[in-house]
Amino acid sequence: MALSTRAHAFSVEALVGRPSKRKSQDSREEMQPGLQEERCIPKEEEVPSSASGDCKQPEKRPKAESSKTAFSSCSGGESNSQESPQGKNTIQVELQGSDLWKRFHDIGTEMIITKAGRRMFPSVRIKVKGMDPVKQYYVILDVEPVDSKRYRYVYHSSQWMVAGNTDHSCITPRFYVHPDSPCSGEIWMRQIISFDRVKLTNNEMDDKGHIILQSMHKYKPRVHVMEQDCRIDLSLIQSLPTEGIQTFSFEETEFTTVTAYQNQQITKLKIDRNPFAKGFRDPGRNRWKQWFISSDL
Repeated sequence: MALSTRAHAFSVEALVGRPSKRKSQDSREEMQPGLQEERCIPKEEEVPSSASGDCKQPEKRPKAESSKTAFSSCSGGESNSQESPQGKNTIQVELQGSDLWKRFHDIGTEMIITKAGRRMFPSVRIKVKGMDPVKQYYVILDVEPVDSKRYRYVYHSSQWMVAGNTDHSCITPRFYVHPDSPCSGEIWMRQIISFDRVKLTNNEMDDKGHIILQSMHKYKPRVHVMEQDCRIDLSLIQSLPTEGIQTFSFEETEFTTVTAYQNQQITKLKIDRNPFAKGFRDPGRNRWKQWFISSDL
């Protein structure tokens, strides 16, 4: 039975045919690549929800990957503070009693030098790290000039002034090998290394091994760490080798050499802090005893 045009629009066949039209319309849209790309481009660092596999995830590096790469490059051998570029252990030296040294340095440290030799106060005491525990090392001290000037103390201004130039070449530099040398790195690193036996002298003909310095000049102690080398006998050479040795110095240990203290503040601080100056703090001792006990002041 033929239906009218109005009745056919509401028939079952017409209603069933509509989805097929939609499906064909969708298939035509799939043929448009521009429209497909617009639907499939995900947001940054967003996984596409499509499971059909038609849309490929864009090739973008996530942020976490870049930070990981930067971290691994920073942890490389070049920035490792425990090893030198040559692959050897990096030795570190720490000055002990630095607070006391700084108190003297702020005033202007003075060190007495005599013909017989005088000990330093404060003395150089260090702590060493980074040695190879099984290797043998020498630990050495010397004193180098800060400059080529000669100084004088100006009392009305309480400060040191340059008095002229000088020549240090007339004095052969000397060095003091710590009596425990050579010793293994393991033993050196377990103790505080003290150079309290070092003596300073102005006697250019000294034959006792004291460090020879000139009065009214500025100097700075240096600490050297050297691996034992069977080819070098330190007792037979007059200067330290230039290779295979590491040198350390500290600004607060600079001092001016004198035959008598110039600054009264230095004298007072030495009496207060130097254990060898006990005679100056005890008024009951006679003058001879005071001089004898303070001979290393």
